[in-house]
Amino acid sequence: MPYSLTNWNLTPKEAIEAQKEWRSLVRIEPPNHEIHTIAGADISFNRFSDVIYSGIVVLSLPDLQIVETSSVRSTAKFPYVPGLLSFRETPSFLECWEKLTTKPDALMLDGQGLAHPRRFGIACHIGLILDLPTLGCAKSILVGRHGKLDLDAGSSSPLIDKQEIVGVALRTKKKVAPVYISAGHLMDLNTAVDLAMRSVTKYRQPEPTRQAHLLVNQLRRDDGGI
Repeated sequence: MPYSLTNWNLTPKEAIEAQKEWRSLVRIEPPNHEIHTIAGADISFNRFSDVIYSGIVVLSLPDLQIVETSSVRSTAKFPYVPGLLSFRETPSFLECWEKLTTKPDALMLDGQGLAHPRRFGIACHIGLILDLPTLGCAKSILVGRHGKLDLDAGSSSPLIDKQEIVGVALRTKKKVAPVYISAGHLMDLNTAVDLAMRSVTKYRQPEPTRQAHLLVNQLRRDDGGI
């Protein structure tokens, strides 16, 4: 029987099989609508704690003004397993999502989309659940390698895993370390890179995920978690 996208009562072995099953549902294609608002999402936890902090920040495009924020503190039910973090993090994200009154046109997650061992990172999982264009914007590589980048902002190199392009290493600012962009769902890689660059201000991290990270850190401080 097919797994439900929101069934969190799975063993790690079952979760791996579910990812393999759901991968065929992911649609890598340009969004079918203009993107006037983009949300960033960040989820934070200590590896050996079951407390999870989630934050979503909705921004307008092209001016990157904050429209709305949402954050929650919750408890994880799934263990910490690399490659299966969406099963640990997504329930908390969905709590946060339900609190939003402004649903964005696209969503940028601090994590992976197709740049994942089974081509099903958290951006794919959440994109399928919400039926929303999503992309992953990660600060480190999970799978794949890339060539040398020029030092200028906007330079990029394909991220390749098993002879497949799964994302892009993107230098958002001159001479800074790249971020790693991958399509999630209802999003193609070119659009994902374009959205990331349109969302950059003076920092390495695009503003949607940067603001979500700041929001989550504030929530942790308020909770005594930092």
